[in-house]
Amino acid sequence: MPITDCSPDSASRTAPTGVPARPAEIVREYGPFAGARTVAGVTHDGQRVWAATGASLVAFDPASGETTRTLGLPCDAGTAFDGQHLYQIAESRIDKIDPATGAVVASIPAPGKGADSGLTWAEGSLWVGQYRDRKIHQIDPATGAIRRTIESNAFVTGVTWVDGELWHGTWEGDASDIRRIDPQSGAVIERLQMPAGTGVSGLESDGADLFYAGGGESGKVRAVRRSKAA
Repeated sequence: MPITDCSPDSASRTAPTGVPARPAEIVREYGPFAGARTVAGVTHDGQRVWAATGASLVAFDPASGETTRTLGLPCDAGTAFDGQHLYQIAESRIDKIDPATGAVVASIPAPGKGADSGLTWAEGSLWVGQYRDRKIHQIDPATGAIRRTIESNAFVTGVTWVDGELWHGTWEGDASDIRRIDPQSGAVIERLQMPAGTGVSGLESDGADLFYAGGGESGKVRAVRRSKAA
């Protein structure tokens, strides 16, 4: 689902975590991209960053910012990469895509049936965020069957794993953060607070010390440092 309705209400405010946040360090911004009004899912294939912009997947070089590929495919929420294929949420399904040709080679049902948000690949599974349900599902990438569910205490946008750590984005009203949670209990361990009005719609790690965060209707992708600078 595109993260466009993020206004808080009395029934859906983020529960207190008891974990102080530190300011997120945004080291670079990319975009807006030609012909794109929004950025939902984000992934990293080891060389390029891919951004889901609604009607096309856009790949860019994170060093130069130059757009290197565009695949005309429906892509309204999370994006993932398993080392060979891209996975893309498109309404109520997840498409498996050959990035060389743009061909959809398989599709599975998305667990939220259109209410899905973030997507990432880890440990032979897809991990799918459920925005308003405040959940992350680990699913079978061949069938879509749910293997287990992790509860969060905030709306879940992008999802990523790095160095055995599970992180997800949140976005409610003007407030957004990137948080590390315990993959067993869902308890919040660490929080990076984004500047007011700077939302996180999609999230992926570069496998090192940067997150790439989709910026929703800003049309931007932001590189955010994971670790506090020494």
